[in-house]
Amino acid sequence: MNAFIAAVLEKKTILVANEARLLKKSFLGIAILAMAFQGNNFGEMIRSTLVDAYLQVSVFVGFTLFIFIGMDTLTKFNISDVLYKTKKYHVIMASLLGALPGCGGAIIVVTQYIQGRIGFGSLVAVLTATMGDAAFLLLAAEPVTGFFIFGLGAIVGALSGYIVDKIHGESYLQGNSKLKVEFEKISKTFVSKFNIFWTLIFLPGFVIGLFVAFQVDVDQTIGIPNGISLTSTVGACGAILCIFMWSLNPLSDFQCSTDRSRNLLSRVVDTTNFVTTWVICGFLTFEIFMYFTDYNLKTFFEIWLPFVPFMAILFGFLPGCGPQIVVTTFYINGSIPLSAEIGNAISNDGDALFPAIALAPKAAVIATLYSAVPAMIVAYGYMFLFE
Repeated sequence: MNAFIAAVLEKKTILVANEARLLKKSFLGIAILAMAFQGNNFGEMIRSTLVDAYLQVSVFVGFTLFIFIGMDTLTKFNISDVLYKTKKYHVIMASLLGALPGCGGAIIVVTQYIQGRIGFGSLVAVLTATMGDAAFLLLAAEPVTGFFIFGLGAIVGALSGYIVDKIHGESYLQGNSKLKVEFEKISKTFVSKFNIFWTLIFLPGFVIGLFVAFQVDVDQTIGIPNGISLTSTVGACGAILCIFMWSLNPLSDFQCSTDRSRNLLSRVVDTTNFVTTWVICGFLTFEIFMYFTDYNLKTFFEIWLPFVPFMAILFGFLPGCGPQIVVTTFYINGSIPLSAEIGNAISNDGDALFPAIALAPKAAVIATLYSAVPAMIVAYGYMFLFE
């Protein structure tokens, strides 16, 4: 996300907008859709993957987002005010805010640190605890595991924050910028015109997804003639629409879910499209690798099992939520163990790392490296004890 760039420091404002991002998104979307429309066995495999990703994951992610973003819309929870009124408990509060699904809480805590309102330990706590938008995917697919990792992240984040404050002191590398977060004022995007079509596909898609989850053949149950599949049609249309809308959305993925000036449906639709696209990337990575090599990635990970948590932790260093959604997708598919998912969840910083890198790079790098320590301890501790 190049939205957080040094040039904005002159205005003391973060403008979350970047046309170059749209070109990158469009290229990825076109590449996926081009593969899906191939007429050979490869294209059939891609289309089947899109259907599975939409009906097995995306519809439940969308449902989860309606709940969490709906609660956020109704409550108008002001994180800045909470942090101001709880100075004695900043590390704990930062950790809890980071553990919330999404990047909204984490990004605000980061900007509070940059402004000198909270200590370095709170920055470490929030970056350690946050899982970013990958949390929505995990919560939708395995809610019990999701809440377990949220709680674990909050505890580990708080402990890490207090330890770091003991080592460096609360004012370590603290800034005093007059920074504030603003979004590009876009009342309605081009892709928002498709929200009604998205909803018309999502509603039956969610119902079909429930049947699929309980291993019920919808086509056979309602008597669909041979050669026609309602399940495949809805799944493919839903996945393709999600990719199309995400590719042409000029907003940053962070703004899609956290900008409260936007209506509930647009926030849910745009965030679901983002998560769906990266889930599909994860599914396709697995399927395309097997298609061309006839080698099971799960077998590869089993052979190198002792190193898998370490690789997942290193993957967590990549800024943004997209790569972390891919890691979570691998976990949900059973390709990597829970210990690797735990390590990635603790080490990754989601979108919160972007403003930190742009406006306080030294603090961002050191805080990220500190998050790797508890990630290694907890991930390998879980592996040795339970796996």
